[in-house]
Amino acid sequence: MTTAEDYRVGGRIFATLASQAQGYGHLVLTPEVQALFVEEAADLFVSIAGGWETMSMTHTRLVPADDATLTGALRKAWALRMEKNTRTRLGPRSRRHARAPGR
Repeated sequence: MTTAEDYRVGGRIFATLASQAQGYGHLVLTPEVQALFVEEAADLFVSIAGGWETMSMTHTRLVPADDATLTGALRKAWALRMEKNTRTRLGPRSRRHARAPGR
């Protein structure tokens, strides 16, 4: 039995090849970014239905996608995960201190 290759930053997944045999990779995006990707390239990006949809998991059709598109999509998923990891690591205490004085 083989396991799907996944890509992580800070121990958290931002992309996988879990459905590579079916011709898909998966990206973890925000709902807004997912909507843009699907709108701009519906032939390449598809929202994953069900519970995964609420987490903005996105199918990426691997065969028709060119290297530049896949690289850009992977970089965006990586950057979103980095941002989320940073927010999580800093937590609410750091956000509270970031507020303007007098608020």
